[in-house]
Amino acid sequence: MAESGLGRASLCRDAALAAGVDRADVERSLAAVDEPFELLLASLGRDAALTGAGRAFTHRWLVRLLHGRVAMAAESERDPALADETITAPIVVAGAPRTGTTYLHRLLAQHPDLRAPEGWELLFPAPAPGPRTADDDPRVLAADEELTWPQRRREEMLSIHRYAGRMHKECLSAMSFAFRSEEFVSRYHVPRYVEWLQAADMTPAYAMHRRVLQGLQRHRPTPRWVLKSPVHLNNLPTLLATYPDARVVITHRDPAEVLGSVTSLVANLRHAFSDRVDEAEIARYHLDLYGRSLDALVDADLPEGQIVHLDHHTLVTQPQSTLDALCPRLGLPPIPLDVRPPAEAGSHRYGLPGVGDHEIEAAFGRYRRRFPTQA
Repeated sequence: MAESGLGRASLCRDAALAAGVDRADVERSLAAVDEPFELLLASLGRDAALTGAGRAFTHRWLVRLLHGRVAMAAESERDPALADETITAPIVVAGAPRTGTTYLHRLLAQHPDLRAPEGWELLFPAPAPGPRTADDDPRVLAADEELTWPQRRREEMLSIHRYAGRMHKECLSAMSFAFRSEEFVSRYHVPRYVEWLQAADMTPAYAMHRRVLQGLQRHRPTPRWVLKSPVHLNNLPTLLATYPDARVVITHRDPAEVLGSVTSLVANLRHAFSDRVDEAEIARYHLDLYGRSLDALVDADLPEGQIVHLDHHTLVTQPQSTLDALCPRLGLPPIPLDVRPPAEAGSHRYGLPGVGDHEIEAAFGRYRRRFPTQA
């Protein structure tokens, strides 16, 4: 691990110092995730080509995840009833990246009957926040520092996707505590870890996802959550096994637009951590990933009444009427919301390097015919 500076011993030592526990306590918390953790460290060391700044940030990030595992385990031990917290009928916005998931999530988060997790809550879920915790909690500033770091390193990120500690955030971050997460893949070139992740059982990741939500609502009763992450599209059976009464909104956009945009997003994000970024490799990864998940969606046997399909173009051009029709299907009263799109710092230009139209049609032809989208 010398090349990356991300050794298990130093990570566990620093996490123990941060948590105020013995290193043995951190090691015990890793027992259930030892395989993905070791694979991730190995791939970061051999493949990610991290810069000095990228290594330093990644060290802090991994220490934060280890600290979080210890803190949640201690909290569960102190408060066994936390495990009885029920996550009732969550609304989950899914769909490939860049299909309007963030916009729809922001709209639904305004609804008074729903709660969306904020960035700082997902990064630092323990100890459980109270109703007014964010007013003076130092975790908000710590989350803001972590989430805005890529934007400070790579200005192009501001025109693609904004992050901040008090902004609503996709719930993928909760799954990172289980070290089964696309969050690692988005930030780093880690092919050894990717190979493992694609074949992995995602049940532990969703168990951690539920545990984080249980903690967040422990001292702040939450009738219903509204959640968002494109990763759920790749794991619909596991998502619905974890939350059997969930309502899932799947957003749709032509895959050619999706691939170009997500490739640009991930390439710019990786540039914050490494000087060696292969956009063609990133494009092919997403061609394969979403080729498989969207093709599977065509044949998926999903529970009637729990899945809503939404066209990206309709959402962004007719947001209020779209919401008026959507809310009753989610068990919500329709109300007027602020439908203005988020302001961007600049234009986002992107292409799709190394992937031809014939390859896109081969990967997504069945999906395009089953879910035609407007231009």
